[in-house]
Amino acid sequence: MHAGFAFEVLDVVEDRVITLLCPEDYYDMLMLVGAPSRFAIRKVYSRTLDAVCATSSTQRLSHIAGRYVGKDDPVLAVRCQSGLPAVGEVLEPFAFPFAVAGWMRGSHHGPLMPCAVGDATPSAFDGPPRVVALGFQIHGGRLVGPRDMFADVAFDRARSMALEAAEYLRRHGPFEPHRLPMDELEYTTMPGLMKELQGRWQSSTA
Repeated sequence: MHAGFAFEVLDVVEDRVITLLCPEDYYDMLMLVGAPSRFAIRKVYSRTLDAVCATSSTQRLSHIAGRYVGKDDPVLAVRCQSGLPAVGEVLEPFAFPFAVAGWMRGSHHGPLMPCAVGDATPSAFDGPPRVVALGFQIHGGRLVGPRDMFADVAFDRARSMALEAAEYLRRHGPFEPHRLPMDELEYTTMPGLMKELQGRWQSSTA
C-alpha cells in the first residue's frame, strides 16, 4: 500500500473527471471531495496492482433529467485483502454516522446509519439514511455469500449516535442545516414555487 492510490474524482455539475494521486495530491483531493454536493470519488486504483480496487455510482438523477425523478441511491463496490486494505479497514469509516445529503425527498441532511439488511426499512421521516454492506468471497471465479457485514454489535454505537444525531437535526424543522441549501433544492419543487411567486416580488428600495 506504500505506493498509494489513484483517485478518479467526478465533477457532477460539469460532468468531467480528474485523476489525483495520493499521497502526492492528498490536499488537492481533500479540497474537492470536501464539497460532496459537487464532487464525488468515482473510482480508486491501486498503483501497486494497477487495478481498480473501488468503484461507486455517482450519477445525480436531477442533473440527468433536469428535474426531480427519484432518489439517488448510490452503490459502492470495494475489493479487499491481497495487497489491498483488510475488510475491517474498509468498514471502519462506517463506525461513525457521517452527515449526508438525502433523507426525505432527497432534500435533507441526515446521519448515515450502518444497519443489517433486515433493518434497512426506514419509516421515521423516511430515515435516518441507511447503509448496508454485503460481503462476498471469490472462489473458483464465483461470488460466495453474501454475509451481512453490518449485522454486528460492533456497529451498535454508530447506530445509537445516528439516532441521536437524527433527532437533533429533525428538531430544526424545515430549516437549514436539516434542510439542504437552496442550490441543492433545485431538483425538487423549488423551481415551480419560485415561478409561482415571481409576480409577487417587489424591489426592497421601492
